[in-house]
Amino acid sequence: MQRRTKIVATLGPASDDVQILCKMIKAGLDVARLNFSHGDPDAHRQRADMLRSAAEICGREIGIMGDLQGPKIRIRRFKDHSVALATGAKFFLDSALELMDGDENGVGVALESLHEDVTTGDILLLNDGLISLEVDSIDGTRIHTTVVDGGILSDHKGINLKGGGLSAPALTDIDKENIMLAADMDVDYLAVSFVRTGDDIQEARQLFHEAGGHGLIVAKIERTEAVANIDSIIEASDVIMVARGDLGVEMGYAELIGIQKKLIRKTRKANKIVITATQMMESMIQNPIPTRAEVSDVSNAVIDGSDAVMLSGETAVGAYPVAAIKAMAEVAVGAEKYPIPLGVTSHRMQDHFELVDEGIAMATMYMANHMSVKAIIALTESGSTTRWMSRIRSDIPIYAFTPHIATSRRVSLYRGVYPVSFSIDKDNPRDLYQDVFDTLLANKLIEVGDLAILTKGDLDGVSGSTNSMTIIKIKPSS
Repeated sequence: MQRRTKIVATLGPASDDVQILCKMIKAGLDVARLNFSHGDPDAHRQRADMLRSAAEICGREIGIMGDLQGPKIRIRRFKDHSVALATGAKFFLDSALELMDGDENGVGVALESLHEDVTTGDILLLNDGLISLEVDSIDGTRIHTTVVDGGILSDHKGINLKGGGLSAPALTDIDKENIMLAADMDVDYLAVSFVRTGDDIQEARQLFHEAGGHGLIVAKIERTEAVANIDSIIEASDVIMVARGDLGVEMGYAELIGIQKKLIRKTRKANKIVITATQMMESMIQNPIPTRAEVSDVSNAVIDGSDAVMLSGETAVGAYPVAAIKAMAEVAVGAEKYPIPLGVTSHRMQDHFELVDEGIAMATMYMANHMSVKAIIALTESGSTTRWMSRIRSDIPIYAFTPHIATSRRVSLYRGVYPVSFSIDKDNPRDLYQDVFDTLLANKLIEVGDLAILTKGDLDGVSGSTNSMTIIKIKPSS
């Protein structure tokens, strides 16, 4: 059984070796994430080059996602690097405090406007919510608080406002530099962190295109404001990532899974791609197998319809990067064995289609789900036809036959879509079907006598020109 749900894995010190990357690809890696929060431009370039070398060795096209740091709001530093905060103690936060002057009484913060964003009674959450502070009063830039939940607080830990509302812009100066880096590296996906509205995505897309980037834009949903503005964000984005770390801290963990399911459902309904991320197999940073809770978490994300599930520290700094991918792949396949609730999907059955290629994609999936079809073959320039197809629940593999490397890498994130490098012989178009048959048979993707559906356009080389659907029987090479 082919795995339909794709795997995004973060590169880092644990994967800085071509042989390890080859093993990760063979274990199930589909898209590699470069986290711009860590490392310098040279390190990111080296990792991208190393990945592409490994992909070439393995005969695969692997997508690359550049993930912007965003305005992660952090405390500054302590004189002794950390302090112990006792519950009930007084503690201040002050953007005017010098970088390294923090102590048991208070610490500096990187957001200059923090004192303007909070009011008496607000709860500030530090270190992913492990430490909480209640605001007592504000005196200029200094925020006086009482420790509600104490613990060890060390340098550069993050700050969230419970319920959201911090005013930091989505794109920092560093992010704008990294957008130029991502464009120069020709990444396939650009992920924007801490978005608040669709305008944040439009700004990132414009900067990316002006820098020469051609990849798709990923909106990371990790702010309360993003959930409130989700419709405009989905409309402006190509991909939604349910980034559950900061989102869980701001909105509370009790609501997190319900929000996750809502975001997946909304994104799929809008015909966009959705990734579920953060702490999916966190224990595998140290352990060779996942916990049962992690297995359940990944399975539910798959059953809910995520296009992809993501690994972060597990593959970037963990002791078992290959095992983590292998485990995630096995769990995804296991979850995909269970039948779709209520049978074949009725997704968009009442819709009116404006685009011919979109209508062809929907008709193809309806036909495939009601016939004994073994494969769907889409001759595609941009991959958009296969994206629409992948929104329909089906066990039938969708093969994106394309001459473009960029399209192959892009569709590697789409659920149930598999890229196949293919060039149409313009001098002998009558042999098109047999060329398709031979490619499928050579890769053992189908057998002689199987039924398949092929979609194509009359205008070769023109994006968005798919206008025909044909049911074909696979014939042997002549």
